[in-house]
Amino acid sequence: MAAHATESSTLPTYQDFVAHFRLEDVAKTFSGDFKNGINAAIECCDRHAEAGRVALNWEAQDGRSASYTFEQLRELSSRFANFLVSQGVKPGDRVAGLLPRTPELLVVILGVWRAGAVYQPLFTAFGAKSIEHRVNSSEARLIVTDSANRPKLDDVKGCPPVVTVASAGAATRAGDFDFQAEIDRHSNAFTPVLRTGDDACMMLFTSGTTGLAKGVAVPHRALMAIYMYMRYAVDLRPGDNYWNIADPGWAYGLYFSAIGPLLLGQATTFYDGHFTVDSTCHVIEKYGIDNLAGSPTAYRLLIGAGDEVVQRLRGRLRVVSSAGEPLNPEVIRWFRDKLDCPISDHYGQTEIGMVLCNFHGLTHAVRLGSAGLPVPGYRLVVVDDEGHELPVGTQGTLAVDRDNSPLYYFPGYWQQKTSAFVGKYYLTGDTVEMAADGSIAFVGRGDDIITSSGYRIGPFDVESCLIEHPAVAETAVIGKPDPERTEIVKAFVVLRAGYEASAALADELQLMVKRRLAAHAFPREIEFVTELPKTPSGKIQRFLLRQQAAAAGNQ
Repeated sequence: MAAHATESSTLPTYQDFVAHFRLEDVAKTFSGDFKNGINAAIECCDRHAEAGRVALNWEAQDGRSASYTFEQLRELSSRFANFLVSQGVKPGDRVAGLLPRTPELLVVILGVWRAGAVYQPLFTAFGAKSIEHRVNSSEARLIVTDSANRPKLDDVKGCPPVVTVASAGAATRAGDFDFQAEIDRHSNAFTPVLRTGDDACMMLFTSGTTGLAKGVAVPHRALMAIYMYMRYAVDLRPGDNYWNIADPGWAYGLYFSAIGPLLLGQATTFYDGHFTVDSTCHVIEKYGIDNLAGSPTAYRLLIGAGDEVVQRLRGRLRVVSSAGEPLNPEVIRWFRDKLDCPISDHYGQTEIGMVLCNFHGLTHAVRLGSAGLPVPGYRLVVVDDEGHELPVGTQGTLAVDRDNSPLYYFPGYWQQKTSAFVGKYYLTGDTVEMAADGSIAFVGRGDDIITSSGYRIGPFDVESCLIEHPAVAETAVIGKPDPERTEIVKAFVVLRAGYEASAALADELQLMVKRRLAAHAFPREIEFVTELPKTPSGKIQRFLLRQQAAAAGNQ
């Protein structure tokens, strides 16, 4: 611990950094101009394309591995950009990627940006229904996928043209573009299309409680917020070996695994395989990982493996970052006492990025149970239901003061009303309490979003899938507290006349959600009931179901 203490004494203090923060200083770290012309591919690749400088260390579950330099990614993504233009993709068009953590993923992202287009991630565990809603809503011009995920697109109505990264020995379907063939036949020279800071470079979708997943167009100026998080919260330094284990199909993995380290000119690490304790230790050992990011669920699995993990990892990690759900005190203590490594809690949303952190790269007091302090460039407040700011020590909703947060960039949901805007505030929907030192602690979720193993799951999506089964008359989906996953998805189901509850029917419903929606979103528990609690207006009272599930779990 002495080494960590010595390092921290040389870091700037949080208070001094905030006092001198200027957005102009952050903008100067980029080669482009956010007003007159910028391209994310230049910022994340071209300006770092020095001889031999590694951008990606990749390893597959079967043991295959490779490294790619920034120069190699520049050439490959230029070829892909030329292909996109040949297909009529124009600046601002959306191009979707249904890809695992492979080198092709980075080639696609950088190539899309190089052409001035907008990259849209699709999580590889999504079923056809989830994909269909997202690509239809975004009006994606193309989908890039691989052989393993290609069958999911068969049931996507209105599916755009498909580019397939074919597995070894696999044939590309008739009508699809062969990714490698297109890379081979196009030029490796392409001048990046300049955009403005307000032009989108990414299109993500975030789950909602009262409707389908909502589109979030992320503008180029969000790169400044990504830079701030990587530099000061994650404390990514030259010489660090960094690995963010989150999936790039979601915001945290896309922003801070695929983009963040490249933005700082440093290598990222991709492991294309299922999370296991052994594979995690192997990657950390093989690549000398000393700066790690992920979710508390993954960390709890490491803790559960016992002394073997301690023996393999103690002394290897300099800092660890955690996001996706609140960090439990026992996880903090385990990393501190067993691995001699500090772990910090970070908070953010798809819409606004990471805004609340315990910083590795700035010194400040850390309160146990607190999510930390606002990222410099954001003013965070606690408000009541009418949007009035509340005093210290009073519970309310965490909000971003948009008018006084120079790093703020969320313009509102894609092609729909944004009810989270109340006056000058963006309401996160999370219930918090601010302490006298400005740190913020969570009290609970203010909406019905389910947080399971680091994933945010909208109950409406699961309910919409379940209701399509002929046996289901009504359903309500909630998050049930779970010691390993934070919450599990639980469904209460009212059956139609003529159907009977059974374990076989429950299995059938679970399998349907796995296949049609997403593998991580299926209800691990299904309870058949005769009716659901509702308000006089007919709205399902999920909070009563949550209370019931929590009470049952404590018995």
